[in-house]
Amino acid sequence: MIITSLLDTDLYKFSMMQVVLHHFPAAQVEYQYKCRTPDINLRPYIDEIRAEIHGLCQLRFTREELDYLGSLRFIKSDFIDFLELFHLPERCIHVAEGKEAGEIAITVKGPWLHTILFEIPVLAIVNEVYFRNTKRHPDLEEGRARLQSKMSLVVDDPSMVDFRVAEYGTRRRFSKAWHQEVVATMKSTMGKMFAGTSNVALARQHAVLPLGTMGHEYLQACQALGPRLRDSQVFALEVWAKEYRGDLGIALSDVYGTNAFLRDFDMYFCKLFDGARHDSGDPFVWGERMIEHYRANRVDPRTKTLVFSDSLTFPRAIELARRFAGRCRVSFGIGTNLTNDLGHQPLQIVMKMVRCNGQPVAKVSDAPEKTMCDDPAYLAYLRQVFELPPLPVGQ
Repeated sequence: MIITSLLDTDLYKFSMMQVVLHHFPAAQVEYQYKCRTPDINLRPYIDEIRAEIHGLCQLRFTREELDYLGSLRFIKSDFIDFLELFHLPERCIHVAEGKEAGEIAITVKGPWLHTILFEIPVLAIVNEVYFRNTKRHPDLEEGRARLQSKMSLVVDDPSMVDFRVAEYGTRRRFSKAWHQEVVATMKSTMGKMFAGTSNVALARQHAVLPLGTMGHEYLQACQALGPRLRDSQVFALEVWAKEYRGDLGIALSDVYGTNAFLRDFDMYFCKLFDGARHDSGDPFVWGERMIEHYRANRVDPRTKTLVFSDSLTFPRAIELARRFAGRCRVSFGIGTNLTNDLGHQPLQIVMKMVRCNGQPVAKVSDAPEKTMCDDPAYLAYLRQVFELPPLPVGQ
């Protein structure tokens, strides 16, 4: 089986899941899968994908895995007690042929608390099933050469001594085996420049730091769970602060775009949160705006961390590190460019929440192509509420 441990997922799934347990245990949600890469035919492998998902749903946390999670400072004992009984419910996931040629449709529907862990391993399954059938003899030496060349850009440059990069590529990895090799190689080659990995199983295996805080789905769900739509972003940040009391303090900034984020991220949040994460739009513009915003709120940006994680490459990360050196703390999360760069086109696949408690939810972001919502009327209303310009015709 591709997934052999429920820890083989990103840390922010557990940090969000703990919030769900303590604050929204009755929430009902729906996720939908989407492949953004054109002309990809996954239908020949649909039974293989179903079999892998069936295996995923048989997994339970082991005592050793629970002990590891419990050793993380922000994980609470009652959450560990819940995970001891947890399994992914197979009745909540449906895999079928999609409407367009070659498409498959994956839908997850059920209690948020019991379905939140589906996304990352299901995407990893789709990737690995596709590539092990279409790239039966991958050029691993090419992948190793590419990886070494990327790392050498910073390891061999004395000016990059403060550079920190994390691996964020679980959902779009070529394979689990290649993912393991990437993390092991980065740890042995980069030393303290390697900040850690978002993958909890690999962090445990290689004794590196597991990294992550919140994802888009958390702020999306709060559109349905908060007191009113306009206050949903503030509500989400306040509930997060209530749960973690200052820990896990990196706020995601692009669910409604930067303008809306900065309107809500007032002096209180500027001082409370350790920093913010960029995941769409121009990273240089975003970084400059964040620094200006901190200063306007009487906060020294040099005490705050800006995390860049949008389709990053090493050359782009180096540019960003040089631009913001000495002006703020910077950190980088690189995903697909690390775990699926062997000389072929990686899949651009996502699985996003589209409903919570029967109500549509949406992610807008600073990149129109990343917008995901299956209800155009709700999306138009959300854009109006958050004072966003209407989408261009045809999007």
